[in-house]
Amino acid sequence: MSMTLAAALGSAAGALALVVILIFFVWYCLFRRRNSRTSESNSSEPSIQAGQSVELSVQESSSYLPGVQGSRRFGLGELNIATKDFSDINLIGHGIFGEVYKGLLQDGMIVAIKRRPAPPNQDFIEEVRYLSSIRHRNLVSLLGYSQESDLQMLIYEYIPNGSVSAHLYGGSQASASRLEFKNRLSIASGAAKGLDHLHSLTPPLVHMNFKTGNVLVDEDFIPKVADAGLRILLYRVDGVASSQITLDDPFLDPGVREFGRFSVKSDVYSFGVFLMELVTGNEVKSEQSVRKWVQNYEETSDITSIVDQRMSSNFTTECVREFLRLIVWCLNPIGDGRPPSSYLVSELDRIREKELNLTTIRGEGTTTVTLGSQLFKSGL
Repeated sequence: MSMTLAAALGSAAGALALVVILIFFVWYCLFRRRNSRTSESNSSEPSIQAGQSVELSVQESSSYLPGVQGSRRFGLGELNIATKDFSDINLIGHGIFGEVYKGLLQDGMIVAIKRRPAPPNQDFIEEVRYLSSIRHRNLVSLLGYSQESDLQMLIYEYIPNGSVSAHLYGGSQASASRLEFKNRLSIASGAAKGLDHLHSLTPPLVHMNFKTGNVLVDEDFIPKVADAGLRILLYRVDGVASSQITLDDPFLDPGVREFGRFSVKSDVYSFGVFLMELVTGNEVKSEQSVRKWVQNYEETSDITSIVDQRMSSNFTTECVREFLRLIVWCLNPIGDGRPPSSYLVSELDRIREKELNLTTIRGEGTTTVTLGSQLFKSGL
């Protein structure tokens, strides 16, 4: 009898110990989970879901980083401080959205602010939420918006070295090494990657305003495509009138002039004009000058009369010819005859790699063999 009682008491004690252990385990898991949430909420790099609207005060704005996805609503007062009440000294340009200002936020971030007079519009906010969720190394990031006092503003990351057009023919002085063919191939490759990312979205996002002036370069001359989706934003918010197309724009696909319809292939045509300016170093003035350039290329075998003389002889003839053939393909008057943007990425990377290898082996245009890594800062 005593043995039976002892066994029963032992079983009860074991069961009680097991219950205590289970309670302790559940409490420990809940405690860790709570601490984990607290730690995440205090992080300086919050995780923001794509398309989520994030409203932060001026004090909290330091936790917002360009790498996170989402759109932030900026207060007009904050932007007035950032631009010194939109002083002319901070006016850096004009675009299809309006005036562009450089601003310094209180957290130390430098931004580009596009401003225009317009009444409040919910469609504007929805478009900004979508566009700000699109992030890529070769796209200028849209950080947020402001919509107060009958003003609409778009806040972008600031790209310090300006546009490629400014360095080619706009008066900005780039060092000779920045204008070598290898560097131009790098810029072309990065811009193609940004454009292809837009085209790879579901549904594809057609840029509609791709041009050399909308390809910016940062302090390392890494290219970033600007104004992605801006023309369609204006169309959806204001209608056709606010997004009128300039028919004499040399970057405009001839098919768009005729039929009024944009597509990913019309972006490829614009990209071809960009490549044309990139290799010649000259601004394209009209559609007629594009056709004349293509005709001149097809009739001449002397590429020295085509390429920018600032490249000197620091390039291989073989790779330049392949680059020129790619341009002509992009400028095919028939949209279906143009390559997809994904092919532009692979082909430009191939030409760039070939150019680096050939100049490393041959040292073409130089008296000594120069390593490609010394001529070009890789990273695209």
